[in-house]
Amino acid sequence: MTFPKTRLRRLRYNPILRELVRDTQISVDDLIYPMFVCPGENIRNEISSMPGQYQLSIDNFISECKNVISKGVKSILIFGIPENKDETGEIACQENSIVQKAIKEIRRQKLNLLVIADVCNCEYTKHGHCGTIIDGDVDNDLTIKTLASQAVSLAKAGADIIAPSDMMDGRVAEIRNSLDKSGFIKIPILSYAVKYASAFYGPFRDAAESAPKDFDRKSYQMDFANSREAFREVEQDLNEGADMIMVKPALSYLDIIYKIKEHTNVPVIAYSVSGEYSMIKAASQNNWIKEMDIVMEIITSIKRAGADIIITYHALDIADRLNNK
Repeated sequence: MTFPKTRLRRLRYNPILRELVRDTQISVDDLIYPMFVCPGENIRNEISSMPGQYQLSIDNFISECKNVISKGVKSILIFGIPENKDETGEIACQENSIVQKAIKEIRRQKLNLLVIADVCNCEYTKHGHCGTIIDGDVDNDLTIKTLASQAVSLAKAGADIIAPSDMMDGRVAEIRNSLDKSGFIKIPILSYAVKYASAFYGPFRDAAESAPKDFDRKSYQMDFANSREAFREVEQDLNEGADMIMVKPALSYLDIIYKIKEHTNVPVIAYSVSGEYSMIKAASQNNWIKEMDIVMEIITSIKRAGADIIITYHALDIADRLNNK
C-alpha cells in the first residue's frame, strides 16, 4: 500500500458504504434477555443497583415476556427469587418452585420464546453459596446431585435449555446423565464453562438476593488472572456433554472470548453482566456518556471478539436501536 493512491478513508465517507463494509454485525437474533421472577402478584420491584431491571411476579413476568417478543428478542434467561430458602437448594428442585411455575405459565400461554433456565443454588440457599456447605466449604459432589435434580425439574416444566452456572466439577456429566435417564435427550446444556470470580457480579446479587455469607466463591469460580485454565474448563465440559459454552463476564474478558472461539467449534455465548450494565447506567444518568452509543460499541466489541450470542440486560434497548435504524 502506498499513499496517496491508497486512501483507507475512501470507505468511510459515506454512511451507507460504512455499513456495507462493516465486518461485525449485531442482530436481535444474537441477544438473550435475562429476567428475574419472584412470588406474589402484581409485583414489579425495580432493582436499585440495576435501573430499568425488575423482580417480577409471574403475572408481570408474562406481560414483560410479551414485550420482549414484540421487540423481536426471542430468547430469555430466567433467574428465580424464592419465597423460602434452605441449606442445600433442594427447594429449587420442586415442581412448584418459582422458575418452574413461570416456565409452565409461558408454555400455558404458548409464548414463542426460547426459555433458558439457569441452574444454580445460590438464590435458594440461606448462606448464598452455590451448593451444600460441609466443613466450611461448598461440597462439590453433594452439590452436583442437587443441580441434576433441579435440571430435570426445569426440563419437566418446559425449559428449552439447561444452563448450569455453579462451577462445580463434573456437574455437566451429572446433569446430562440425569436428563437422558429422564427422557430429555433433546434438551441441550449451555454450560457456564468459563465463569470468573468477579467483582462485576455485585448488582446481580441484589437482584437475585444471592450474596454469599461467611466466605467468597473463589474456591469454585475461576481466578480472574488466569487464561489457560479456561481451556481446561471448556474441554472438561464439552467432554461431559455440554452443547454450548459461556464466558462470564464479557467486557474485561474479550481476550478469553477470542481465544475460546479460536480453539472450539461450538457456539460461544458471552454474558455481559450486571456490573457492566450498572456502570453504563450510572454514567448515563450523570450525563457523562451517551448510553446507547456506549452500549452498541461494547456489544459490538463482544461480538467482534468472537461471541456468537450475547446475554445482556440491554437487549430490549438494543432491539429498539436496531429496529429504528
